[in-house]
Amino acid sequence: MMSTKEQHLRKPEWLKIKLNTNEHYMGLKKMMREKQLHTVCEEARCPNIHECWAVRRTATFMILGDVCTRACRFCAVKTGLPTELDWQEPERVAESVRLMNLKHVVVTAVARDDLKDGGAAVFAETVRAIRRKNPLTTIEVLPSDMGGVYENLRTLMDARPDILNHNIETVRRLTPRVRARATYERSLEFLRRAKEIQPDIPTKSSLMVGLGETKEEILEAMDDLRAVGVNILTIGQYLQPTKKHLKVEKYYHPHEFMELKEIALMKGFSHCESGPLVRSSYHADEQVRSAKAAE
Repeated sequence: MMSTKEQHLRKPEWLKIKLNTNEHYMGLKKMMREKQLHTVCEEARCPNIHECWAVRRTATFMILGDVCTRACRFCAVKTGLPTELDWQEPERVAESVRLMNLKHVVVTAVARDDLKDGGAAVFAETVRAIRRKNPLTTIEVLPSDMGGVYENLRTLMDARPDILNHNIETVRRLTPRVRARATYERSLEFLRRAKEIQPDIPTKSSLMVGLGETKEEILEAMDDLRAVGVNILTIGQYLQPTKKHLKVEKYYHPHEFMELKEIALMKGFSHCESGPLVRSSYHADEQVRSAKAAE
């Protein structure tokens, strides 16, 4: 007989995902393989991949390879020694954006602590390549903290993405247990510096809930993000990708996510996407429009 806690932590009904493998989904998957591109949608086992690929025709490109130098305890992306830099990757990403006719694109990357610039040069060139081939497409970048070296951040910000997204992932107390080689304060400083370098570029961050945080800690994290000028917040349910990763401590009800969204908006965020299956790039096209409208 299962314990009360085991019964409580069964995946609830609202987390069931509708799979959609239509021709858009299959075509996009085929193109990614042909172009030798990686997406965080696949590598991080995002629950929204079928909606985004099959219905919304959006994807989040993951550059700098598919091997991360960090081993965060919530993330399914593989860890190890990365491959050499591929300087043709920016052009392949830009061409894929053109073929997909994307209005908004998100570019993220594995952490590359093996590189002096944290991958900033390739990141910046990817932004520029997309801009050259797709002048009407808005571009969102989602880098690691790049080791906290702010010249690396400046290299990326000087390419002028439309949104700079950097995730704190969890509350202050849980950061050492959840994230590898990252600190809560460094992420806040990274977001503050991004706004300092390019004040007109909206910044964004994301929180996972269900890792054992309290409501008070979530609200404190919101205040910390607002204090460094973050404009957009996404809040989603943490889902354990494998048995080797951190366990889910709580499944939040959709009503709780709605309450957190209302609080975030009251605290001054221009946009908040909050829900069980929300991930950092979920409905990112809508978020960039909301941020621009709030200017």
